[in-house]
Amino acid sequence: MTAAPDAEQAVRGAGRYIGLMSGTSLDGVDAVLAEIFENGVLRLRSHARLPFANDLRAELLALSAADGNEIDRAARAGNRLARVYAEAVQAALGAAGVDAPGVRAIGCHGQTVRHRPELGYSVQIGNPALLAELTAITVVADFRSRDIAAGGQGAPLVPAFHAGVFGSPDEDRAVLNLGGIANVSLLARDGSVRGFDTGPGNCLLDLWIQRTQGKVFDAGGAWASGASPDAALLDRFLREPYFTRTPPKSTGRELFNAQWLERHLDKRVSGQVVQATLLELTARSASQAILAQAPSVARVILCGGGAHNDALRRRLGEHLAPRPVETSDAWSMRPEHVEASAFAWLASRTLAREPAGLPSVTGARAARVLGAIYPA
Repeated sequence: MTAAPDAEQAVRGAGRYIGLMSGTSLDGVDAVLAEIFENGVLRLRSHARLPFANDLRAELLALSAADGNEIDRAARAGNRLARVYAEAVQAALGAAGVDAPGVRAIGCHGQTVRHRPELGYSVQIGNPALLAELTAITVVADFRSRDIAAGGQGAPLVPAFHAGVFGSPDEDRAVLNLGGIANVSLLARDGSVRGFDTGPGNCLLDLWIQRTQGKVFDAGGAWASGASPDAALLDRFLREPYFTRTPPKSTGRELFNAQWLERHLDKRVSGQVVQATLLELTARSASQAILAQAPSVARVILCGGGAHNDALRRRLGEHLAPRPVETSDAWSMRPEHVEASAFAWLASRTLAREPAGLPSVTGARAARVLGAIYPA
């Protein structure tokens, strides 16, 4: 296992950074303005959130699957994303009273539309060159490619950041990010770090309630809570071979999508019961992965949009008991700000020319400096 980078290595990357994240939930973009100090400590100065327009969300979802004229559509969607990102940057700057010249760089993950590390690529759109032009701030983007070139999965990218913020020498911890896809960082008390995607987070839950109820998401898991999971359907879901694969591993909408769901559905099961079963799938697959890979974990910290799903949080607590399951709020960082903060931190690592990839997480041959730089 590989230890997380020492915080002191961030000295050369000290300054103000903006982190941008739009994840597989496809609900919008989160932006944070963070100050990274010479001792490696990160402090949030401001944040902003912009939802995606319905037509942009639909186009991004469509681009996650093979279809016609993808090059043109992806390029145009990337330009639209860059403009949304630029608007989020301006909102975060305005909230902090900071001008663009006071920011060293923007760390922009971009929007993943295809993740195929087994074929040697992962595609994130968002036109970082246009974003640099619109904001007059240096942009760091394309964080996955170098790790994949070195034989890694290119994901998850955030365990090293999680280690710096949430790790402890007193106990083993897990940080579970509940985005569209769920990923876990396993932070051992000896400083070693592992991590991988556990499977679906919110993506199937959101897909199903949009299809059956016309809602963007199931607020608090309220609809799912009104029914009990179907045991036979859950069993079919959990037979997915991905769940028993040994890490390093990563996944996305290429696997967990509408077609995957339809292959497993039983038309005799009501829509609300399907929702309850999908919630149980997320809770069960994530908790089983944590217990199988790190049974000594003493505490589980939740982040990402799914951390606000009360029903999901309850089920995770029941599966992982007696370990406390708490949100990142307990560490003074809201769940929806964690990933954006991670990309601010990753951008600082890039400018410092310091490796940020962890071979123990991605399976790469060695740690690499991640990200491509687009100067202002």
